[in-house]
Amino acid sequence: MPDEARERVTGIIADLGGGERIRAHTASELFELVYDQLRRLARRYMGRGRAGHTLQPTALVHEAYLKLVDQTRVNWRGRTHFYAVGIQVMRRLLVDHARAHGRRRRGADWRKVTLCEEMAPIPEAGLGPEELLTLDRALQELGRLDEREARVVELRFFGGMKVPEVAEVLGVSTRAVEDDWTHAKAWLKRELAKAME
Repeated sequence: MPDEARERVTGIIADLGGGERIRAHTASELFELVYDQLRRLARRYMGRGRAGHTLQPTALVHEAYLKLVDQTRVNWRGRTHFYAVGIQVMRRLLVDHARAHGRRRRGADWRKVTLCEEMAPIPEAGLGPEELLTLDRALQELGRLDEREARVVELRFFGGMKVPEVAEVLGVSTRAVEDDWTHAKAWLKRELAKAME
């Protein structure tokens, strides 16, 4: 995104953070400016080309964007925060979509999901509804134990954010993010292994 566009996004988001109600033409402008980034995030979540998925990245982006600009209780702290909330909204929408379309038998069509630094945030094949629901349950449990670790996983694994970006969103040091990421990966690996038994 060119610097001029970044500055415009920052300005619009600052207006939203200041409690201003977004006007229709401003909402359209913001959508055009953030669409590509939101679509990349949606594709990471959904994986590329997973067969049989009834929700497309474009539909996810549109639905998530409508929820983002309708936020009245969010004190927007900039572009990174806006995208971080977008990641959260997309996760909720996909989990809701998976629940609405029924559950397959437990363990059917499982694909191994590796939580490591070298991989893309979501495997190319994508997560099926059952895997997404299992991962969501594990993240909710992790959130009850350590909310910040769950947010780190969400932002790093699903959103593809780098450690400094996550640190900025959460208002902590990069070292704290690295420690949370290491601990959360180990915890999730154990929990997901138990769920697959």
